Amino acid sequence: MEFRTIGPLTVSTVGLGCNNFGRRLDAAASASVVGAALDAGINFFDTADIYGYGEHDFSGTGRSEEFLGKALGSRRSEVVVATKFGISMSKTDPSMRGGSRRWVRQACEDSLRRLGTDYIDLYQMHRPDRDSHISETLEALGELLAEGKVRAVGCSNFEIEQLEEAEQAAASGVGFASVQNEYSLLRREAEDAVLPFCAASGMSFLPYFPLASGLLTGKYRKGTGAPEGSRLTWWEPRPHQTLDVLDEVEALAVFAEGEGHTLLELAFSWLLSRTEVSSVIAGATSPDQVRANVAAVTWELDPDQLTRLTTIT
Repeated sequence: MEFRTIGPLTVSTVGLGCNNFGRRLDAAASASVVGAALDAGINFFDTADIYGYGEHDFSGTGRSEEFLGKALGSRRSEVVVATKFGISMSKTDPSMRGGSRRWVRQACEDSLRRLGTDYIDLYQMHRPDRDSHISETLEALGELLAEGKVRAVGCSNFEIEQLEEAEQAAASGVGFASVQNEYSLLRREAEDAVLPFCAASGMSFLPYFPLASGLLTGKYRKGTGAPEGSRLTWWEPRPHQTLDVLDEVEALAVFAEGEGHTLLELAFSWLLSRTEVSSVIAGATSPDQVRANVAAVTWELDPDQLTRLTTIT
């Protein structure tokens, strides 16, 4: 396993996304996945306060953090735990969301309790909040840093304008160390402005949906249906999750196979060819998936291969 940095944190280049915990996996299955990740050398675990809900049910919010905390147990000090705040935690209480100082502090305390820890390594604002100024959020996060309750702060789903606003607000105080946005071979919009911003500012980039919800694992091929139980059979439709992109997926698979690699290896290795990317956070529903993700980082793409891939996507 190789490692990169996010601010003061050292993280494995393959991380584990915990959004399946409490939703598709119970506590025992979650613990099995966490154990496999630890055994494989993964030290970076990414969750959120909102994770754990069902498809139409928010009653399970917080379960991912609870399951992760219990699964880590005495090994908590060996890992880097990232979680998030900001998305509504209640259908009936509008105050349980956002980036206000009150909610940032309350959400942090709630996450610490669910995780069973006294500090969060990377605390991320899950999405921008139009009702709170970013300076208020950063001030609250600065307080948590000063108190030792978090070690670094980040954001997610921020566009370039919001990143620039946050950078200006943080000019004399605490700033974001990372941004977590969607990025994969099938969704490259981050290259337009966000990734160049990261390169110029030193901010780390964390791609979510790095495997395009399974399309880049190799299990979806042209002429075959979506496997039973896969995300494409129930997830809210998104441009890169519909089967009309299978021509592109097929072209990528043929490219990878022509170079002696799998599509999964291509997806991971291509993301890590960007020095701005600190870790590829991929979810898993089984220990075998964890091991496959770690084993996929085997390919150092050369400039010619990267250019050829741009003609495909």
